[in-house]
Amino acid sequence: MTHAMNAYELGLDRNAANFVQLSPLSFIERTAAVYPDLEAVSYGNVRRNWAETYARTRRLASALAKRGFGKGDTVSIVAANIPEMFEAHFGVPMAGAVLNTINTRLDAETIAFILAHAEAKVLIVDPEFSDVVDRAVKMAHRPELLVVDIEDPSFDGGSRVGHLTYEDLLAEGDPDFAWSLPDNEWDAISLNYTSGTTGDPKGVVYHHRGAMLNALSNIVTWGMPHHSRYLWTLPMFHCNGWCFPWTIAANAGLCVCLRAVRAEPIFQLLRDEKVTHFCGAPIVLNMLVNAPDELKDFTHEVKVMTAGAPPPAAVIANMEAMGVEVTHVYGLTETYGPSVVSAWQRKWDDEDADTRSRLKSRQGVPNIALSELMVAEPGTLQRVPSDGKTIGEIFMRGNNVMKGYLKNPGATEKAFDGGWFASGDLGVMHPDGYVEIKDRSKDIIISGGENISSVEVEDVLYRHPAVMEAAVVARPDGKWGETPCAFVTLKPGHAVTEDDLMAFCRDNMARFKVPKAFVFGELPKTSTGKIQKFALRDRARALDQQG
Repeated sequence: MTHAMNAYELGLDRNAANFVQLSPLSFIERTAAVYPDLEAVSYGNVRRNWAETYARTRRLASALAKRGFGKGDTVSIVAANIPEMFEAHFGVPMAGAVLNTINTRLDAETIAFILAHAEAKVLIVDPEFSDVVDRAVKMAHRPELLVVDIEDPSFDGGSRVGHLTYEDLLAEGDPDFAWSLPDNEWDAISLNYTSGTTGDPKGVVYHHRGAMLNALSNIVTWGMPHHSRYLWTLPMFHCNGWCFPWTIAANAGLCVCLRAVRAEPIFQLLRDEKVTHFCGAPIVLNMLVNAPDELKDFTHEVKVMTAGAPPPAAVIANMEAMGVEVTHVYGLTETYGPSVVSAWQRKWDDEDADTRSRLKSRQGVPNIALSELMVAEPGTLQRVPSDGKTIGEIFMRGNNVMKGYLKNPGATEKAFDGGWFASGDLGVMHPDGYVEIKDRSKDIIISGGENISSVEVEDVLYRHPAVMEAAVVARPDGKWGETPCAFVTLKPGHAVTEDDLMAFCRDNMARFKVPKAFVFGELPKTSTGKIQKFALRDRARALDQQG
């Protein structure tokens, strides 16, 4: 039987007048045309408006194209949050190439793996990381790789003899370069590698459509006013800075660049640049909360978006007591960064501070770019009851889910379980439809047959007045199989014993969840501020071997 066309289908076809491929590159073109003189970038003595910034991105695209780099070619960059990193988010895909932002904390071996796996054709290098990148380039065995050195007067470095500089590359380009939108919005715009703590990192491919939609979703999620002033405390290499380079272009805002994430320069820029928004992992928020009071001298409204690990309710409460409004989001590299938001309800305004912070610490509901979010049993995909108690795996689907893993069809197929993206995070669904993470699947502690959420135990520890940071992992136990082991960093000037913390835990949680061991000291972290639990699990096993 043939399909009978209805009146709405007859002659109403897609054409050049009613369809344009979606891409966040359109944002900078519009903003430069509408607000050419509005300040776009601030970095020390460097201040550029949107017209100047757009011209530089077109020069970069033109120069790459003149040298023969285009569609499907990978252009890698190892750089801090400096203007050149921001420009690469536009200039590289304007040439049709794919931007690969590399974690600045990686060792030479891992960088070499990424360069080889991504088949990088160009590598742009910040002087701060030139030594490790030099070693990586030698290991990668890519003699055709074009290395471009950024020169940053604010950093005690400079270009190396024989290397093309970034400014020289831009000088080759045309500021009026006639770039075009991708032929297909499904084309790759960027390549982001996962941490690789359990093997070689996987290359996550983003497309133009998802990048544009998630960038716009950031504005809606945060309620960002036009011309917001955004401080780069979140690494731009991490999920393309949660798509915020493209968000700020759409918002016609200001990018306040920052090389090193430390409390003093953050508070200084909040004050001097009248920063309105910034992002960071809970560990960054905790650093700011515990900074000296004399640094906290800003008086205007500031908002922070946090994700990366389930934020303790106490950290959220302390940030808001400091005068910074917290928005909690959740996502993964595979979902362009934040794809779930703990959307605030006005009916919660009258709750006490402790209740508000606990509600806000939940991961939440889909943002406007994510279609669906569920908690279900792995394998069967049977949704768990919305009771806030039954644990299942968190699954997502929507336009801000990756295309897949580069050159890894097996991992891609496994990730897309039954038409959903399997996050690997374990959580519950509350009756109001808000998701709350209980743990990563590998971080759940099974003690005597009972599941213990390390996040729940950590949340209690963060409420102790002497505790600055806490992480809980499983420690092997001959009787129970596993027991919780807590690693704790104390606030400066505070002293507390293992017995003190154990008694505090007993007063605030079920006895079987109380850590059987406490270890005091600094916690190992990734470059994005996440605590490296795999390293702590190794320490816990070593403790067991030592008796």
